[in-house]
Amino acid sequence: MSESRRSFIKKSAFGVAGMTIGGAGMSANSYNKIIGANDRLNVAVVGLGRRLGAFPEPIAMKESNVRLLYLCDVMKSQREKAAERFSKVIDYSPALENDVRRIYDNKQVDIMIDATPDHWHAPGTVYAVKSGKHVYVEKPCSHNPREGEILADLQKKYKKVIQMGNQQRSSLESIEIIRDIHNGAIGVPYKATAFYSNSRGRSPVPVSAPVPDGLDWDLWQGPAPRREYKHNTWDYQWHWYGWTWGTAETGNNAVHELDVARWALQVDFPERVDVASGKFHFPDDGWTMYDTMDATFTFPGNKIIQWDGKSRNGYRTYGAGRGTIIYGSEGSVYVDRRGYKLFDRDGNLIRERESGGTEGGVALGGGGNMTTMHVYNFFEAVRGKEVLKSPIDEGVKSTHLGHLANISSRIGKGFDVNHLNGQALDRDALKLWSRKYESGWEPEV
Repeated sequence: MSESRRSFIKKSAFGVAGMTIGGAGMSANSYNKIIGANDRLNVAVVGLGRRLGAFPEPIAMKESNVRLLYLCDVMKSQREKAAERFSKVIDYSPALENDVRRIYDNKQVDIMIDATPDHWHAPGTVYAVKSGKHVYVEKPCSHNPREGEILADLQKKYKKVIQMGNQQRSSLESIEIIRDIHNGAIGVPYKATAFYSNSRGRSPVPVSAPVPDGLDWDLWQGPAPRREYKHNTWDYQWHWYGWTWGTAETGNNAVHELDVARWALQVDFPERVDVASGKFHFPDDGWTMYDTMDATFTFPGNKIIQWDGKSRNGYRTYGAGRGTIIYGSEGSVYVDRRGYKLFDRDGNLIRERESGGTEGGVALGGGGNMTTMHVYNFFEAVRGKEVLKSPIDEGVKSTHLGHLANISSRIGKGFDVNHLNGQALDRDALKLWSRKYESGWEPEV
């Protein structure tokens, strides 16, 4: 562990003196046995792909006091790689499982971490909560607006702790500057620009192909209607191959930045959404969705959130690959995963703070300081020892903005929205409010 990393952990809510993961001294497992099993939580991680790196540290930390019972994925090689990775930070072997339904049935599992593809997020959360488990679900927490409504009802009915992986809600620097914004640091905030710029390359044109060795294609599809397997679908490219599984870049990355914008402006649902979008790069490749989007959400009180999303043009319009700018009557704030800068109305820098952490930019997968704190906060909220940094209804509202933008893009027009509940006031938009499910897989509260 680097000195900057160690310093960051010591500053966090759970930072205490003691062993470092993988270092000398008492193992996490031995420590857990000493402090007792009554407070220990049994965890299953479902989906062992690009986000796997987010979870070894918070699970292995002695402060977390959890035991990993299952590593679950529908691809055999993913399970094996995950087992190898976790073997470096824990001294016991979790069970490797292909079928998540066996985990739902196991009453010993307290927590499910859901890092599956988008089409699994809400249904998987529903199945897990109804089987008695708390859920940490990666963003976007839903595939469509109706699933978000289902998640909100689910939490109210079953009273389980559900947190989305919008980990910037646990950033110490973001918490600090958002608090200051709410206390008048930039006067009255009225606008936020959320952005993401990446230089993703060509996507292969999907063609019919044998199901890869070791992949359970039927379970990978799960709640989605069954389709023939095509080359390269299961490993990340599903994001761009239509709406059966993915939610495009707005569901993939905009949710993070839109969440910060909503948090800063203290707004819930908009009154209107307008979108300009298109596919402007590699016109003959397999990417079937837009790769560029400008979206404007208008909220009550004349507040505005703008989304500037460029999936395949890496030009850093705002000086970084991702972040949010908040404008107020007396100043402005630039905030991203690395920290923030506070400016007065004349544009003079009056304060800045950097996290010194390891989580930022537009690189795929991984994990880092914010995710570690976010997962730990979730564990402690399950125990009733901390207030959840981002209750699922907050995740639902931020994800909902992404859905509204996607729907506007798909129907080719903007539309009005009921700001009290987020419902679209447009017949064409409402046709895309939900989706078709494979028979027997429908998520129901």
